[in-house]
Amino acid sequence: MASIEDLSKIDLRIGRIKNVEDIDGARSPVYKLEVYLGEEIGSRTIVAGIKNSYSKEDLLNKQLVCITNLEPKKIANVFSEGMILATGEGENIILLSPEKEAIDGSIVR
Repeated sequence: MASIEDLSKIDLRIGRIKNVEDIDGARSPVYKLEVYLGEEIGSRTIVAGIKNSYSKEDLLNKQLVCITNLEPKKIANVFSEGMILATGEGENIILLSPEKEAIDGSIVR
């Protein structure tokens, strides 16, 4: 089981998608996202397997919940610097986002 101390190590923030690009040659349908996480963090590149569920237009300026303190990982020849939170599978992925407009970079508690 995870302890409260384990959970406190995860930095969850509200991010806003500022740019969406296709990644040519990826094994699965993924996007390269530029996510703005407020003044303190700035923008990060996040690779996300949500292409079958969202169009680029649906994603631009969308706010979502991100994990910001993961080690960068190379995915489809792009270094992903975080993770977006979602539920579902395949073409039924649903991004977790704030109910109301939030300040970009806000800590999720």
